[in-house]
Amino acid sequence: MKSNGSNPNNAAGMRRVFRALRHRNYRLFFSGQSVSLTGTWMTRIATGWLVYRITKSVFLLGVVGFASQVPSFLLAPFAGVLIDRWDRHRILIFTQTLSMLQSFAMAILAMTGVITVLHIIVLNAFQGLVNAVDMPARQSFVIEMIEDKGDLGNAIALNSSIVNGARMVGPSIAGILIATVGEGMCFLIDGISYIAVISALLVMKIVHKKTEPQKTHVLHGLKEGFTYAFSFAPIRSIILLLALISFTGVPYRVLMPVFAKGILHKGPHIFGFLMTASGIGALTGASYLASRKSVIGLEKNIALSAAVFGIGLIVFSISRTPLFSILLMLFVGFGMMVQMAASNTVLQSVVDDDKRGRVMSFYAMAFVGMSPFGNLLAGGLASRIGVPDTLLIAGGCCILGSLIFATRLSSIRDALQQIYTRKGLIPGIDPETPIET
Repeated sequence: MKSNGSNPNNAAGMRRVFRALRHRNYRLFFSGQSVSLTGTWMTRIATGWLVYRITKSVFLLGVVGFASQVPSFLLAPFAGVLIDRWDRHRILIFTQTLSMLQSFAMAILAMTGVITVLHIIVLNAFQGLVNAVDMPARQSFVIEMIEDKGDLGNAIALNSSIVNGARMVGPSIAGILIATVGEGMCFLIDGISYIAVISALLVMKIVHKKTEPQKTHVLHGLKEGFTYAFSFAPIRSIILLLALISFTGVPYRVLMPVFAKGILHKGPHIFGFLMTASGIGALTGASYLASRKSVIGLEKNIALSAAVFGIGLIVFSISRTPLFSILLMLFVGFGMMVQMAASNTVLQSVVDDDKRGRVMSFYAMAFVGMSPFGNLLAGGLASRIGVPDTLLIAGGCCILGSLIFATRLSSIRDALQQIYTRKGLIPGIDPETPIET
């Protein structure tokens, strides 16, 4: 007999995937970010293509990437101390407004035809300064939008899904606009898109915390956060693996314009398809994480996804067929997404609230701050040995890192289990039960 209604198991599954959206503030944030991040990815694609079009230099692609991300390495740890002391909601309104102004400046310069690579480097460095504060503040703010802390992991996964949904949509739109009306339109749309997230932040109902003057110096707060993070083996191992992946693997993105044009001998549309495929893979990874019932076992996903990412890069490096290359980008995007988001979820689940900003600043330092050094290395290496061999080496490093992390899984799992139990994150276990140490 055929059922006349929908499958209740499917309905329950969908509710589980999107359960964080029942929180009003997070729902507003999710909607605003969905629009804004699409514009952000359009700008990233347009910037890379514009630099390569006007300079024909792989090295300068690396320099632009370095300028946009190195501030996160230098300043994010200090920003983390301030984020733990200041109101995160107000910080985000300020940083998102600055980002909007940066995009409008890029649009004006590009659409008037006066833009140079120096303009791009300076404006990307400015955006990097903003991101050094914005990223750890945004990551730390997620928990303030979620009343039920059991939904934190789901909220982080959904947050990653909109990043990668934007990565799927943004590059395709950017590829079409670049080919028809030029890069400047991408920057203009990006600037306008920030209005969505700023509006969402302004209408949220937030109980602002009273901030009291801190008697301790910023450097003391930084030292306290560093000691807290790196004296605990799971946090230390996760951040170090993330730093390795960001340094060696993530810079594949700055080489994509060269791979599309110089290796596959195609135009901006294939470049857009490659990045879109990476976004689809990443979105699939985010959906998988969002469907999980708890944080238990995520440490294993961190190791496996790093290996998938590395294998995807190695096979991609030897591909010379556009369709096969696009297919491989699905695995690359999936592996990178799961490794990054699972790391984020574990860190946010175990960290103490009063040190959340500092730990997430170390996360930003590893995930974003290491990339510029990787961009420079990838750009310099690619100019000497070629893009395919550079990607081959990058993939090998990611696999090696995943193997080292896997050898420590047992001790990491035991340490995490104690924290999860104490915080009541393990279903069916009373958080008041004494923990043996």
